[in-house]
Amino acid sequence: MNRSARRRLTAAVLTVVSVTAGATACSSDSGGTSTKAADGGTYTIWDPYPQFDKSSAWAKLLDDCGTEAGVKIKRTAFDTSDLTNKALLAAQQDNSADVLIVDNPVVSTLAEAGVLTSTDDNKLDVSNVDANLLGAGQSGGKTYGTPVGANTLALYYNKEVLKEAGVDIASVKDWDSLTAALAKVEKAGKKGITFSAIGTEEGSFQFLPWFWGSGAQLTDVASSEAVSALSLWKNWLDEGYAPNSVINNTQTTSWQEFASGDYAFAENGTWQLANAEKAGFDYGVIPVPASTGGNAAAPTGGEFVTVPVQGETGRYATSQKLVSCLTSSQNLLDTDTTLSYVAPTGEVQDKQIAANAELKPWVDAVKAAKGRTSDDLGTKYPKISEQLWKAVQSALSGSQSPKDALTAAQSAAK
Repeated sequence: MNRSARRRLTAAVLTVVSVTAGATACSSDSGGTSTKAADGGTYTIWDPYPQFDKSSAWAKLLDDCGTEAGVKIKRTAFDTSDLTNKALLAAQQDNSADVLIVDNPVVSTLAEAGVLTSTDDNKLDVSNVDANLLGAGQSGGKTYGTPVGANTLALYYNKEVLKEAGVDIASVKDWDSLTAALAKVEKAGKKGITFSAIGTEEGSFQFLPWFWGSGAQLTDVASSEAVSALSLWKNWLDEGYAPNSVINNTQTTSWQEFASGDYAFAENGTWQLANAEKAGFDYGVIPVPASTGGNAAAPTGGEFVTVPVQGETGRYATSQKLVSCLTSSQNLLDTDTTLSYVAPTGEVQDKQIAANAELKPWVDAVKAAKGRTSDDLGTKYPKISEQLWKAVQSALSGSQSPKDALTAAQSAAK
């Protein structure tokens, strides 16, 4: 590793920011860091899935891919945020895992720090991956790894509440028709929409579909389009269509409000599908509408499988085989079903819909989605995101107008 790359890596270790949206609820650590075995027949894999133990189908898949590649697998699972720090420190010590599976916004941080090999270097074929999903793993014109799958946001709706309010879900196609539906619901004595606007990455994550759906870009968070998106949310609070609790809501507490059965809509993700089945009422899902119609781009959650830089470059060929095995069509189908992810390829998405037609709106939402670090934002995103959630908080609390809050955010983000 040359001197400039080592400086970048040191800076990343000191300033690393974990950007997670709470989409993959990883909460515990399975143990300390893994030391790569001297035996070249053992390959290390680090992942953010401590919920899967040695007896799980995921752990078995890793072992099977190792067998297929002719090597043994030593797997270590970490909490999502802890994994980023461990990966950076391991790279400093030239002790990186052979395969590293990380939350997609972290890819650009690791790539810019010189931790990861690009697909040009490791010869990983990503030609069948949807371009909008692959964008989360791109930086400086290069691609680093391939997605395991994606989760994203859409609107859940309570069929009974809408029926009582006389709202046909087919009429909800843009912001005006959605707001009109909320007005009908409120007039019928029910509650309109709940979401998470908390002052963390979760708040930014949930605001982005409306932000991007307005036509705004993260390079200019004070644009008139951005102001229209924040004004939409503020108007919903002022009119009583959304509760003031959204200011402190996480995605979990927002879901709990929707699960009460009183709300017409909730913005939430694929990870709530199991809870939706237990809610006790009929529900449906539509993609978040863009301001003038069509599907808004929602941010993607999910992980990338990457190949870190190694001192022994001869290891890359086997690492590439491992990644190719993990992301083969059948293995993606099994893994994404387990994780409640939408697959990153059209072929597997079609298989998911064939197996469960109710996934169609989620596939549509993922096809319109984009990575938070896309548009070559890379490590600029965390700073922009922080200013964005602060602006949302200021506007919804009434301490600043949407325009003033976003103007201040743009100034601070620079």
